[in-house]
Amino acid sequence: MKPATAQKRIEGVLSPVITPFKRDLSPDAGRFVRHCRWLMKSGCAGLAVFGTNSEANSMSVEEKLELLDALVKGGVPASGLMPGTGHCALTDSVKMTREAVRMGCGGVLMLPPFYYKGVSDEGLFRNFSEVIERVGDERLRLYLYHIPPVSNVPITLDLIERLLTRYPGIVAGAKDSSGDWSNTKAMLDRFKDRAFDVFPGSEVFLLDGLRAGGKGCITATGNINPGAISEVFRNWRGPDADKLQAGITATRKIVQKVPMIPALKSITAHFANDPAWRTVRPPLTELTADQEKQVVTELKTAGFSMPGLA
Repeated sequence: MKPATAQKRIEGVLSPVITPFKRDLSPDAGRFVRHCRWLMKSGCAGLAVFGTNSEANSMSVEEKLELLDALVKGGVPASGLMPGTGHCALTDSVKMTREAVRMGCGGVLMLPPFYYKGVSDEGLFRNFSEVIERVGDERLRLYLYHIPPVSNVPITLDLIERLLTRYPGIVAGAKDSSGDWSNTKAMLDRFKDRAFDVFPGSEVFLLDGLRAGGKGCITATGNINPGAISEVFRNWRGPDADKLQAGITATRKIVQKVPMIPALKSITAHFANDPAWRTVRPPLTELTADQEKQVVTELKTAGFSMPGLA
C-alpha cells in the first residue's frame, strides 16, 4: 500500500461508550445515540465505541455495525468515531474495519487477537498486516489497543516499530491500558518523532501524558465525567492543571472501588433517572444495591454531577 495521505486526527478525551441493552439483552440504539450525543456535547473530542467498557466482546459484528450506522444517521460525526474493530477472527476484524473506513470514521481501535496466549510478535504483525492489506484503503487510521491486564497479549514496542515502519500514517497511534506509566512513557519517548499518537487508557495519566507528548486519553470514566476530564485537556498548560488533574483522579478512585462496567451503568442510570441503563450482558452482572448506593453517595458527597444528562 502507498503511504497514507495527511488528514486531521482525533485529539483530546475519548470515551469507550457504554452500551445500553433492552430487557431482551439486544442493543438499545436509541439510548446509545442519545448518550453519544450527550458525550460529544459535554466535552468528548471523540468516541471509542465498542471498547472494553462497551461490552464489545459480548456483541456480534452485525450488532456493532447496526449501532455504528445508527450513530452516523443520528447526527454523530463519523470523523469523531474510533470504533473498536479487533476480534479473534481475522475476517471479523477485516469486515468491521472496512465498514468503519467506508463510513468515514476518524480511526479504528484494534485489539490483538486475544484467545491464543504466548503468541509471537511475528504472528501479531501478520494479523495486523493482513487487516491493513485486505482493507486496502489509504483512509484507514489504525490505533493499536494495548491492554495486557485483560487480553494477556501485549503489543510490544518492537512490534509497533515494525508496523509503523511498514505502514506509516496508517498505523496512527495506540491506546495504552497497561496501567503502567513507565510503559506509556516509553511508548511516548520512542515514537515522539514518528507521527504516532499515544493515548493513556485512564485519565489518571492524562496530565503526565500530555506533558510527555500524548494526544489525550481514552478513558472509561469519560462516560460519566467528560466535562471535567476535557477541562484538564484544554488547560493542561495552565496554572491550575495539577489541581484539575487531582479532581478527576479523585473521581476515578471512587468509581473503581466497584466493578467498572456495571458501575458506569449504575451511575448513568441514577443521574439520568433511567433504570434501563443498569442492564449488562452476561457474564457480567449489575452492581448490588449496596454497591450502587456506596458509589453514588461518595460521588454526590464529592460534588459530582452529570449536567444535561436527564
